Amino acid sequence: MPTTRSPQPLRGVRVLSLALNLPGPAALMRLRALGAACTKLEPPAREGTSGDPMGQYNPPAYARMHEGVKRLTADLKTEAGQAALHKQLLRTDVLLTSFRPSALAKLGLSWPALRKRYPALAMVSIVGAPGERAEEPGHDLTYLADAGLVTGLDLPATLFADMGGALMAAEAVLKAVLLLRSTGRGSAHEVALSDAAAWLALPRSWGLTQPTGAVGGAHAGYRVYPCKDGRVAVAALEPHFAAALCEAAGVADGQRMKTLFAPATHEAIARFLAGRTRAQLDRLAVERDIPMHTLA
Repeated sequence: MPTTRSPQPLRGVRVLSLALNLPGPAALMRLRALGAACTKLEPPAREGTSGDPMGQYNPPAYARMHEGVKRLTADLKTEAGQAALHKQLLRTDVLLTSFRPSALAKLGLSWPALRKRYPALAMVSIVGAPGERAEEPGHDLTYLADAGLVTGLDLPATLFADMGGALMAAEAVLKAVLLLRSTGRGSAHEVALSDAAAWLALPRSWGLTQPTGAVGGAHAGYRVYPCKDGRVAVAALEPHFAAALCEAAGVADGQRMKTLFAPATHEAIARFLAGRTRAQLDRLAVERDIPMHTLA
């Protein structure tokens, strides 16, 4: 059976990455999917099989992100490593980094130095925080905390800032390639992980995901409830979905927005769901066309 191939707008574009850990490799994974030819230059391995820390503390994740990526090793603090780097830069369209600006400067990779030597080279720099804050230490957790996305003592469910930053880095590469094709000259782009966290936090800053917000728990049709043998994530937000949920739970006037915010509605739906198994709720979701997903 024929399959539909995704468009590959970056086919023929050569990306060289020096970025370690998660955001850079995750960006490479996206760029590969867009058709780019990706090469990664890593420091010599200290333990395990990779000089990238990700390859040491989670080899399966490292392997997944580097599928189709040509991996080379070079110590950029040595003359041989610098020679290997610049040999690659001669055939590179976009350079991806994740060093602090001061570290890039020590390696001779500041944007002014690169622009002078390679006028057609574009650069995407992943940093922790933007501008003058780029030298500050930080990680995904601290950026999420700063954006108001750490609301208790539990760790966030995933690395939102890192993965959001990876998407923004891939977006920056697309922007750099468009500029390169229209002007013939390279350009520099900075992607801050703290900006990625702030972008993801916008719905919370608008009040949408606050406890009083429609998707923060105040709307009875958009919550996680316990059921007889697990949990159920209910996303009956639109009026027709909410009405179907309320009808199933025996709640009158379920098409009215005011009804969905009433404490009595929350209680009635909670009682209804608590008395049913996951299998029953899975069937109900299909029969009544209600967006629900059961969980253990």
